[in-house]
Amino acid sequence: MLEKILAEHAGFERIIRSKKPFKKLDFTANNLDLVNRNLTETTDFADYVFKEMLADNTAIGIGGYGEDRIIYRQRKHFSQDLENPRSIHLGTDIWAAAGEPIYAPLDGIVHSFAFNDHYGDYGPTIILQHELAGITFFTLYGHLSLASLTGLHKGKTFKAGQPLATIGPYPENGDWPQHLHFQVIKDMGHYIGDFPGVSSTQDLAHYLALCPDPNLILRIVENETPITSDES
Repeated sequence: MLEKILAEHAGFERIIRSKKPFKKLDFTANNLDLVNRNLTETTDFADYVFKEMLADNTAIGIGGYGEDRIIYRQRKHFSQDLENPRSIHLGTDIWAAAGEPIYAPLDGIVHSFAFNDHYGDYGPTIILQHELAGITFFTLYGHLSLASLTGLHKGKTFKAGQPLATIGPYPENGDWPQHLHFQVIKDMGHYIGDFPGVSSTQDLAHYLALCPDPNLILRIVENETPITSDES
């Protein structure tokens, strides 16, 4: 039901308004250049993403929904359960420079927020609650700047297109190369300021049912420019 409502809705605002084109990034084992890389150090990881994959930051990286990522093997946050390690990404990542503004894609209120301050975690995180056609759902924004949490409170309203946050620098963003993790969630359950963004194979069907494709809202096409040069 939610997927149909999102697909048919015509009023989503752009989450990011850079003039750079989008480029799809691959963090799976299919990326042979990545397989033998040691990206444990975030500075090396960031250089790989922005200097090599994004050609000296001339594009914005996009992708990751349902992607089985080998990069998580070097992050203990995702392999604490050795029998059921998590590696499959449940959101879409937008790889852009720290400080890049993020905008609310539709009207919403703050459900919760937190500074998930662990290596490999979300860092500063905001979760909005929305309603469309009588259906309540949530959007999660991870790896933000700490300043993005200033002045927030539960129930604070954001209108579609209103500035919401900025992409955070490492290490405050969970110690990742700078990017936004954007995720759609049908039911938050007991989670406050947090929600799993990566699943194990064993739990994948459950989480994919809870977390529809974020591109139903983003509607991003590779090589598309987020905003044209004559727009403000």
